[in-house]
Amino acid sequence: MTTSTTPLKAVIYCRVSSKMQVEEGHGLESQETRCREYATRKEYEVVKTFYEKAVSGGAFDRPSFNAMLDYVRKSKIEGVVVIIDDISRFARDIEGHWTLRRALKETGGTLESPSITFGEDSDSILIENLLASVSQHQRQKNGEQTKNRMRARVMNGYWVFHAPLGFRYERTKEHGKLLVRNEPLASIIQEALEGFASARFETQGEVKRFLETQPDFPKDRRTGLVRFEEVARLMRRVHYAGYVEAPDWDVSLRKGHHEGLISLETFQAVQRRMKESARVPARKDISADFPLRGFVLCNDCQKPLTACWSTSKTKRKHPYYLCPTKGCASYRKSIRRDVLEGDFAEVVRSLQPSEGLFDLVRAMFKDAWTQRMAQAEGMIQGLKREAVQVDKKIESLLDRIVETENPRVIAAYEKRLSKLETDKLVLAEKQQNGVKPAHSFDDLFELATSFLANPWKLWESGQLTLKRTVLRLAFSERIAYCRNQGLRTPKTTLPFKVLEGFHIGKCKMAERQGFEPWRQFPAYTLSKRAPSTTRPPLRIFFQQMLVLVLTKPRYAFNHLRYFCPIFSQQIM
Repeated sequence: MTTSTTPLKAVIYCRVSSKMQVEEGHGLESQETRCREYATRKEYEVVKTFYEKAVSGGAFDRPSFNAMLDYVRKSKIEGVVVIIDDISRFARDIEGHWTLRRALKETGGTLESPSITFGEDSDSILIENLLASVSQHQRQKNGEQTKNRMRARVMNGYWVFHAPLGFRYERTKEHGKLLVRNEPLASIIQEALEGFASARFETQGEVKRFLETQPDFPKDRRTGLVRFEEVARLMRRVHYAGYVEAPDWDVSLRKGHHEGLISLETFQAVQRRMKESARVPARKDISADFPLRGFVLCNDCQKPLTACWSTSKTKRKHPYYLCPTKGCASYRKSIRRDVLEGDFAEVVRSLQPSEGLFDLVRAMFKDAWTQRMAQAEGMIQGLKREAVQVDKKIESLLDRIVETENPRVIAAYEKRLSKLETDKLVLAEKQQNGVKPAHSFDDLFELATSFLANPWKLWESGQLTLKRTVLRLAFSERIAYCRNQGLRTPKTTLPFKVLEGFHIGKCKMAERQGFEPWRQFPAYTLSKRAPSTTRPPLRIFFQQMLVLVLTKPRYAFNHLRYFCPIFSQQIM
């Protein structure tokens, strides 16, 4: 008579610690193959395999391990064997190792491995402790080596963590994995940062609304909007200026090998504006239905008008603007939307100057541009002298830090030293890029003057963002509206004031002595130039813009470009 013995049931537990091992390696398959070979040799019946993917050996809470314990507990298998490839695959922490061993023992499981024999005697426990301790040391040593190598790479100007939004990693022969632009996100973030630096976007709330209008920019999954925390995070990342730093690893700000989206000077302007202006939440009442809400003032109380939809007796909705200020003579008195916005449209149409005037403006810009370009070399020498002065200040501060022992004084010196180091980087960036503009004269001025020539094209586009841009760039103050007389005289910005000054209503032949009281003008020779006949406001405006173009070319280009933010779509 023969007796048949039922083979013991076994489960296999496999673990790898990183996503790369899951995606690129074959560690899980190799562990399972070795464990199955062991089970066949021991005549165990493998009923299930549990894979622990991308979980550190020092972690206690493991999804697959907990699932394995639940499976063993619910299946009520007596004497189940848990097979692991090696003790390091079970845990890499001596405390965690015994915590998991106790949890396994409570379910009635027995741990076995083809690499080690687990026992309850003192010698087996000693060996098990030694192997677990060695695994813990290997894990800690690998972590230290990885951290040191990552820190050294950051010190060399490379970013080693997750790629910031707008960048992606690309493997190159010279630099290895390097951050490169990830379009179209890179261009979207660049426009947002440069727009905030140049005051195209006055608040972080406007930057938030701009990002929400971009289909390619990632939104919050639950609300479908962009969170303010994400906007602030974008503005604080120095990586977008082409620099890297790691304060936690004591790595100061330094030039990175990747190409930035903006200049360091623009990044500093963003930081200053973030400190100067508080975060303003996006107003839900500003919509495409009422683009002038908050911009047009009540003529009686000088407070902004609000707007709403009013339902008539016939259940039809009608749009109105009205004054919400209690005590005002016009309180709650409605103004039809088509009347107010129609009057405003006439004001925008009147901002268009003559075509001949722009020929004159272009010629004057071109002449001043040529003169400034001749001074480019002198500006470079000035930047070099300024850099030398900064170096002297840094050396002086270092000497003072060595001499003083007061912690507060040392902290103040270090703060000042950090600012000087940043200024030095800005000067080095200017010298490297040169003072010559990166774009041609046509690129810098033609598109900007397109907006000045006809802002009505932007207004009639129907897009709320473009209409708000017209309000900000064309008008220096809000406009008051009188219910009986209409819009009051608007105050336009400097470019439109200058162009308005050239407008000529009537032309006629001048008499010999002219229109003004006659006086004799002095004679001018070649050695004595005649005074400029250019109107001072326009001349000053040209000079300021050209200085900005030659000293801060990228900033000036973006500043002028924002006069017409949809060149290629709406105007061109």
